Amino acid sequence: MSNKNKTVSFRVNEDAFEALREIADERDLSLSAVFRDYVEALVAHDGQIEVVPEHEYEADGDDDAPFPPTVSVPRSFVREHERLELEAEHLREQLDEYKQYATYLHDRLESDEDDGEEVVNLEDLDEERDVPDVELGEDEPYQIG
Repeated sequence: MSNKNKTVSFRVNEDAFEALREIADERDLSLSAVFRDYVEALVAHDGQIEVVPEHEYEADGDDDAPFPPTVSVPRSFVREHERLELEAEHLREQLDEYKQYATYLHDRLESDEDDGEEVVNLEDLDEERDVPDVELGEDEPYQIG
């Protein structure tokens, strides 16, 4: 049995769409990834996900439990996560710089071609090298030019 991806499409109002976009931006995800995560959680829990307003939340008999529930995370994990976020941001900046440089080189190449300047491609030079070398005798002077 094959596992083919299917497309789900539906409409939401503009306010809900903007709220979803903000959630996706905060998590550095696409809107599709946000929905995929929700659907995976819904399927994993057999449709038993329920959104409950804070005033209706029951803390399983523990009245002192904070809302929303919290989880303790080691400081080293948080620091590593922050380090990875900074590294990812740095790599994105480098990628943008490389893209700008590649665009600059591409534009410069096009403008050089438009100006009538000669452009020499490396492939063309390799083809010229395929000409057999001529051996010079001892009596023949070697001249460049």
